[in-house]
Amino acid sequence: MFGSVQAAYEAGRKTSLSSRELEAAALFKAARILEVCRQEWDAPGSRERLGEALRQNLRLWTFFQAELSRPDHEMPVDLRRDLLRLSAFVDQRTFELMAHPAREKLQALIEIDRQIASGLAVTPT
Repeated sequence: MFGSVQAAYEAGRKTSLSSRELEAAALFKAARILEVCRQEWDAPGSRERLGEALRQNLRLWTFFQAELSRPDHEMPVDLRRDLLRLSAFVDQRTFELMAHPAREKLQALIEIDRQIASGLAVTPT
């Protein structure tokens, strides 16, 4: 499944949107899906939707980890290191939620996705 995320990302890079815009859009979408899971926690089928939402978010962050780990990545080393630490938290929280679902623990993932997406959506000067 990771390959399809990467293929979609690469195909999207060829459109008029910048990679920053695509990354922001992917994070905003992941945050929306996680937010729906949080809001509809007790709805029928919610655990299956939560599992899929967590897997989708994890695939997205795994892609970011791979990109940020490239030695030739253009981002400053300190910022890459901080984002990789944040991604480790995302991994930890995701696996924790997969093992022991808890509505209140979703909020951290939602906020992280939204905050990073907001930063990416701002055009650098």
